[in-house]
Amino acid sequence: MKNNLIVVLAGLARLTVAAGVTGSATGFASGVTGGGDATPVYPTTTDELVSYLGDDEARVIIIEGTFDFTGSEGTATGSACAPWGTAAACQLAINQDDWCTNYEPDAPTTTVTYDVAGVLGITVGSNKSLVGTGGATIKGKGIRMVGVTNVIIQNVAFTEINPKYVWGGDAITLDGTDMIWIDHVTTSEIGRQHIVLGTEASGSVTISNCFFDGASTYSATCDGYHYWGMYFTGANDLITFTNNYIYHFSGRSPKVGGTGNTLLHAVNNYWYDYSSTGHAFEIGSTASVVVEGSVFQNVPIEVDTESGMFNGQMFSVPSTGYASECAESLGRDCEVNIFGSSGTLSYTTTNFLTNFAGKNVAAAAAAASTMETTIPANAGNVL
Repeated sequence: MKNNLIVVLAGLARLTVAAGVTGSATGFASGVTGGGDATPVYPTTTDELVSYLGDDEARVIIIEGTFDFTGSEGTATGSACAPWGTAAACQLAINQDDWCTNYEPDAPTTTVTYDVAGVLGITVGSNKSLVGTGGATIKGKGIRMVGVTNVIIQNVAFTEINPKYVWGGDAITLDGTDMIWIDHVTTSEIGRQHIVLGTEASGSVTISNCFFDGASTYSATCDGYHYWGMYFTGANDLITFTNNYIYHFSGRSPKVGGTGNTLLHAVNNYWYDYSSTGHAFEIGSTASVVVEGSVFQNVPIEVDTESGMFNGQMFSVPSTGYASECAESLGRDCEVNIFGSSGTLSYTTTNFLTNFAGKNVAAAAAAASTMETTIPANAGNVL
């Protein structure tokens, strides 16, 4: 009887830990509660997962193992083009909304068959916590948050979303949202964007402790380095990007700036192992970006300037002499960045820093010198 009681209590302890979100959001999404103290639910099928995520109830949704959507909505066959080449490692582009016809009319054309489930992510309603345990993975489909508030996505992997085909699907989509925390998420083998913020404003977004894995069998650069990374181009997006591991990309990681005044605070991140001609940032005319306390290792070009993509504002704390520029608006000095076998960031625009005043600003957890070991060890669905 005593041994049985111990087993029961141990099981209850495990459920109690699994049922809650670990930690709390830092930065702009500080205070997000997701599903709050709602009684946890434990979907066991893809249909249950879709239902819980999309309904109007406040939910704490706990998932374990793999939810495989591959084939769940059948396949589609349609026209495509090969704008980046016809080699086996090159991605093809589905002719979605006549994209090939309008933008790549001279590219070779072909016919492709792709998985329908990947094209549009699972709808997520307001006041949800999706928490993974035991290596939780959603395969073949992403998630989509449009016009919603107060959502937490934690400790989940998204993978194998039509990786051969551009326009085959995104891992995480936000559009017109507020108070969203994406934490300890892994993304890999994605057709298009690992994370995309749409054209409507996404206020108070924190993306933390994530592993964006750009290593892929297929890529737009035909070399195994994914190009379509992070697309932060909404109107008046407010994004904290912290303690993330951005690995093996060739571009758009992130692309920032769109229809209005995106403010991005990138602090304590690790960009590592880019293609020989690859770049990390693309910064459009409406973007204002602070990059601090981060490491760039084997990243040939930190910011794409040659193609005319740099039209915005950036403060990159190029030396300790600039650190105090942050103090008045961010409430502390900024940390310098570290570069190894990489280019550099020497951007000193500071007039936009006043936009941080009065907002929840993430602390610089540590000097960049510690990031190369601590970030890879803790990023992704490892909780």
